[in-house]
Order: sequence, then C-alpha cells, then structure tokens
Amino acid sequence: MKIIFVIPNMTGGGTERVISLLSDAYVKMGFEVAIMQFAGYEHAYQLNDKVEDFSVAGQSNGNPFVMLKRLIRMRRYYKKNPDAYIFSFCIMGAFFSVIATFGMKRYMLVAERSSPENWDRVRLRNWAYRRLNTVTFQTADGISYFPEDIAKKAVVIPNPIDSAIPARYEGRRSHRVVSVGRLHKVKNHAMLIDSFAAFSGQYPDYELHFYGQGDLEGELKQRAENLKISDKVVWHGFCGNVTKEVQDAGMFVLSSNYEGISNSMLEALAMGIPTICTDCPIGGARMYIENGVNGFLVPVDDREALTEAMCRIASDEALADRMSRNAVKVREHYSVESIAGQFLEAAGIAYPLK
Repeated sequence: MKIIFVIPNMTGGGTERVISLLSDAYVKMGFEVAIMQFAGYEHAYQLNDKVEDFSVAGQSNGNPFVMLKRLIRMRRYYKKNPDAYIFSFCIMGAFFSVIATFGMKRYMLVAERSSPENWDRVRLRNWAYRRLNTVTFQTADGISYFPEDIAKKAVVIPNPIDSAIPARYEGRRSHRVVSVGRLHKVKNHAMLIDSFAAFSGQYPDYELHFYGQGDLEGELKQRAENLKISDKVVWHGFCGNVTKEVQDAGMFVLSSNYEGISNSMLEALAMGIPTICTDCPIGGARMYIENGVNGFLVPVDDREALTEAMCRIASDEALADRMSRNAVKVREHYSVESIAGQFLEAAGIAYPLK
C-alpha cells in the first residue's frame, strides 16, 4: 500500500518537518511512501532512503504551460498508482490533485495548515475540499472557519514531536531568548523585537536569537537598529538541526498573530525551555500550554504583556525551573508513531498491514 504526500517543496518549515517525520514512520510501518513536490525540488530535512521523492514541475508563477505540465505529470503518476492514498499538505496540492484525478477513484486527504481567514482564494479552496474524502485540522478552532459541508469531513490531528530531539537540559540555562520560524509578517517578530528592547533595559545580559529566514529580515534588522539593540540580536538564518542549537536557551518566544500548531513551540516545550506564546487563532498554543504552569500565554500583539512574561521568567529561577519540568510532559502524548496512526485512522487504513 502506498501513501503519496503532496507539497509545493521540501524547504525548511514546520509542514516539511512533519512530512519528513511521517514519511519515515510509514516506511518503518511497511508502507510504500512518495513525496510529490509540485513547485520545486529542495530538501531541508533528511528523508528515509526508501522514500520516493520527486518533482512534477517548477514554480509556475501563473504560467499556464507550467501548470498544465504539472497536471499532466501528476495524472500520469496517479494512474500508475491506482491504490495509493493521497495526503496533500497544502491547499494547491489538493486543488491540483482533484483535477489530476478527474474520472479516477482515489482517496484524498488534505491536512489544512493555512490561515483560513487570510487566504485570498476561498472559493477555490472550498471547491477542492468538497471533493476530498477527509480534511484534517491541527485544532478544533480551525474547523469553525469552514462551511458545514466541509466541517463534516473534519478530523483534528495535532503535530508530532520527534523523539530524537534532545532531552531536557539539566545545566544552567544561557541568557538567550530564542525565536524559531520563517521571518514572515504573520509571525509578528516586530512585536518580539519591541518587547525585547524593553526587556533588555532591565536584563541587559540577555541576547535575542532568531533561527529562520524570510523576506522581512532586512526590515527587522533595521527595527533592531532603530531601537539600539542590534548588538544584542543574532540572526542565524535557517538551521536544519535547530533543537541542538537552542536546547540550553533561557526562554523561547512565539509571537505569532496566527498559528495552528507550531512545531518549534512543541519542541521547545518537549526540551523544557521556558516558553511564552501568543494566545492566537486558531488556538494551537492553548492546547498545550496551561498559563503559568508549563509556560505563559499572552494576548496577540500585546508588547507589554510579552515583556512582563519575559521579565517573570528571567527574575524567578524557581518559576522557570517548575515550568520547564512541567513542559516536558508533552512528549508523552504526541509521538510520531501516535500521530501517524491518527492519519491512518482518518483515512480508514487498517494497520498493521496484512
């Protein structure tokens, strides 16, 4: 039995990380696995050698000839694999798969990971989703953005935690505030820089470290320069093994305006890094964080609240240690094997394979 993952490309990011983990798990379970990249061919994460990994076309940029070539190649591949299950991890992957399988009977699932209120082609998305068998969401809150006929197909499946990430750091934590993720406006790194500037006035020995890349890097660097903290802000770019880089951090901050379930947040909790997250739509952070127990939740775009939470962690070593020990308990509930099994169950695939 074969599972085909569909995604634009495998550059660094949370979705790509999840696919790399799930594909490895399915190979070990005895499935054939393929990853179809339809808008490029790149790798940020190590894949199992038995995973078939290929591209059906490059970036189209609206070019109809490239899109047609993509559809033809996708259709040929789906015809060659009549019993495969198609797991799309992006809206356009679902859209193109629906068209490419016209006249065929194929099981198709989409893992919804976009911001439903910000996506500008809602009709196209809903047209595709109505023709799928299952739509998975990271949180129950996400379902509320969709029409009832799509919501009826919904299954909530959270992100997995890689068991290979480092254990809780037992030494003295560094004075580093870390942020992991692409430099995009939805992540609201501007808020984090502003809050860190205020925090730094009280705790000048701390540094702010960004792990990620994106179009806003120049703008964010200028913001740090204007606030006269550029000497305390470090830009690492994309880091493939970021968990080892941040395991001794003094705190982790996720400042997003919108977030499903952040892989970097999950990994920070699993490593016991004192964690602060915005309590943003669609509710991923509040699924894992009990405010004041295993981390802090702060309102979206509230700079003062974020600064205060950072100060509380920096000033109270006992509080930070207690949060750290409580945070690592997330490892028990979100293993890769468990989440892989939930996708199989959603698709009606019996396991173990006979």
